Amino acid sequence: MRIRTIAALGLRGSTPEGGWDNELRPEDCVHTLIAVHTSEGVSGFGSVFTNDALVRASLDVMRPLWEGENALEPERLSEKLHQNTFWLGRGGSLTHTISGIDIALWDILGKATGQPVGRLLGGRCRERVKPYASLLMREPAELAGEIARWKSDGFAAFKIGWGPYGRVSGAKDEAIVRAARQAAGAGSLLMVDAGGSDAGWPNGLKWALRSAEMLAQYDVAWFEEALHPDALADYVQLRRAAPVPIAGGEVLTRRQSFQPWLEAGAFDIVQPDATKCGGISEARRIAWMAEQYGVQYVPHGWNTALGLAADLHLASVFPRTNLVEYLTGSPYVDTIAAAPWKLDSDGMLSIPSTPGLGVSLDPDALARHGGAEAARAFLKP
Repeated sequence: MRIRTIAALGLRGSTPEGGWDNELRPEDCVHTLIAVHTSEGVSGFGSVFTNDALVRASLDVMRPLWEGENALEPERLSEKLHQNTFWLGRGGSLTHTISGIDIALWDILGKATGQPVGRLLGGRCRERVKPYASLLMREPAELAGEIARWKSDGFAAFKIGWGPYGRVSGAKDEAIVRAARQAAGAGSLLMVDAGGSDAGWPNGLKWALRSAEMLAQYDVAWFEEALHPDALADYVQLRRAAPVPIAGGEVLTRRQSFQPWLEAGAFDIVQPDATKCGGISEARRIAWMAEQYGVQYVPHGWNTALGLAADLHLASVFPRTNLVEYLTGSPYVDTIAAAPWKLDSDGMLSIPSTPGLGVSLDPDALARHGGAEAARAFLKP
């Protein structure tokens, strides 16, 4: 089964806010879908956390490397793409695009063998996993209302992030967290994401330590991106001193970038994003490396229905991966799949058991977010 063509489809019109200093607009494209079409008519689909113009340029650069290749060997082919493009810049658009290709190749392998991706990755430790509602921080009353709404929909875990946190005052930060805890209730998980990878993040180690002390009073399950993403030494000190678990790693790509952070003891929870770190193949390697250092793997999932599916299959493989991120309110998660995601009565998501990723795309939704003509070309085998 050979790769005949690879197509990209950028999603626009309903791009959710990111809480970034340079805020996203609905028409901005930060999520791009990948379709790998084969000589046998089997197609696989993946997702990239990158603008579509960058993805298309990357596909063109790598065309001599992927065209005509065996579509049933995701790890070998993904590594070939990494190894032959490092001199163009590791970790950027090329690596992100390889991530989407890799996810699509695992989808193809699952469809060709009649198996869900998680089983092909080594076996399923669980059949369902708890999603946490990923929410932007708002003013306390507004955030409390939003949490209450998602709680009524069945969510039992919440992560609040970015927005005003760490940008106004310590009193404002605590008021937000207090309101979130009250709305979530004592029985729900609550996580806090400072958004330290935002452009011009103003806070350092001492701020993070003070903030962690406050978060411990509200039974926060982890403190995410508390520092600038390059502050390795400060992360190590924070993790040793903080009374709450420290999470991070979403901006890192490829296992080689994660290794020094894991070796140094910078994280309690590591959060590679399969849609940019190198795909399912690389996320699995990073997760196994984290296991060796006693660090919990919880995937970063601010992406699409295909990215969520990849995370669910990865979560099925690792015994301690008991959570996945769910970007609430995003049509790119909730509507592009033909069968919408549904929480069960325990607030859990079932891990797809059908072949491949187990996601069928809705052509009408793709047409709305990617353009009718572009969507038809994208889906054409």
